[in-house]
Amino acid sequence: MTAIAIFLTALALLLAGDFVATFGYHVPEHVFGKFHNLVHHSPDRSFVRYAIRQRQPWALLDGFLSALPYLMFIPWLAQVSVGGVVLGLGLAQAHVLWRHQEGPNYVTPGWLQTLCRRLGITTPERHQIHHHNGRLAFGDIFAFYGEPAQGWLRGLLKVKKALRQRKLSFAPAPKPKDQGMPVQ
Repeated sequence: MTAIAIFLTALALLLAGDFVATFGYHVPEHVFGKFHNLVHHSPDRSFVRYAIRQRQPWALLDGFLSALPYLMFIPWLAQVSVGGVVLGLGLAQAHVLWRHQEGPNYVTPGWLQTLCRRLGITTPERHQIHHHNGRLAFGDIFAFYGEPAQGWLRGLLKVKKALRQRKLSFAPAPKPKDQGMPVQ
């Protein structure tokens, strides 16, 4: 395999995986989901620890679903370059670890911030914005997905509101309270 095929396959995996993760999983999870906000946006971000401590094994599903958008492209991209798939998955996992840098003292070096800004890559500082306000700074790997994701979020919030209103309109009418008067 040529180096170009490896690079392009890895790039395709990262772009496609982050696109599906952002628009097909992450934004909808913020609107309709439960475990992502409970676990990932808490100080203790371990889905495994949460599942065990809270006796909620379904929380593990959320962790798996966050990786699925990258894994789903393996069968097709591996036909182009297995090395590119391995590189792409490795870079995606390395980015997960890097963007979740902890502590108030961590600062991405200036040269790396400039490079990431030019390439549209999310830095730990940008990702922290998302952790502090789950309605901002979407795009796990690529920051350029952030603005369109904001529009998708607004659209899904409208859908959720409409569904709630529709659910309320189909709710049975409340029963009148018994006033203690005998029925004749």
